[in-house]
Amino acid sequence: MNAPESPSSVEPVVLSHAGAGIVRLTLNRPQQFNALSEQLLAQLHAELERIAEDRTTRVVVIAGAGKAFCAGHDLKQMRANPSLEYYQRLFADCAWVMRRIQTLPQPVIARVHGIATAAGCQLVAMCDLAVAASEARFAVSGINAGLFCSSPAVALSRNVGRKAAFEMLVTGDFIDAETARGRGLVNQVVPLAELDAAIARLADQILAKPAKAVAMGKDLFYRQLEMGIDAAYQLAGQTMACNMIDEVAQEGVDAFINKRAPKWPSAT
Repeated sequence: MNAPESPSSVEPVVLSHAGAGIVRLTLNRPQQFNALSEQLLAQLHAELERIAEDRTTRVVVIAGAGKAFCAGHDLKQMRANPSLEYYQRLFADCAWVMRRIQTLPQPVIARVHGIATAAGCQLVAMCDLAVAASEARFAVSGINAGLFCSSPAVALSRNVGRKAAFEMLVTGDFIDAETARGRGLVNQVVPLAELDAAIARLADQILAKPAKAVAMGKDLFYRQLEMGIDAAYQLAGQTMACNMIDEVAQEGVDAFINKRAPKWPSAT
């Protein structure tokens, strides 16, 4: 995932802004509705790897520049490289980025406005949380171009019910933000003018919790989803036992028992 960006580009295809424990990554190809080019995927992957090692980052927000969140893969770039090897590498790179979002220790929030289609809808589904503007629309519309959205199907089917997911995949139809919320694809829907404030409130709630417990819980959450119930309970029990002997939980439980606010250890 090391494709160079076009020398004609003035700005990076992913913008990063950090402050107060939050990093905002902005997909920055507004004229292409933030389509996931090779270069954008490579840069997004690099940013996620950097964030994973940054103990000062507690929450990540993924946003889109311009009028849309993300319109999926860059079909023009894909059509210009008509080889099986190229497509296999491209989709493997995309899958690596999507999985890295879930293996990141920090919670990742999708900030969705405009459209989120195909791999853009997949990106929303792979984020841990999502807040959408009321005008946002979602689709896995590859089928309209003869391309079943197989990779987005993986993420979509793990967020919404099977029949709802399959209907979206075989019709390519858009759903609105409230429908997406009702189906479990996003957590909140707010007016566009209130989108950043809603995300800030959600991030602040996470920032108020100990990072170590959040990271441990996120790792457990996704690992157990892919297990049978017996293995899931075994892993959950082991995780809780390890969590309980940690100084963070010890302080939290003592604070609860003594009816006081917890004083989290440093670097939690």
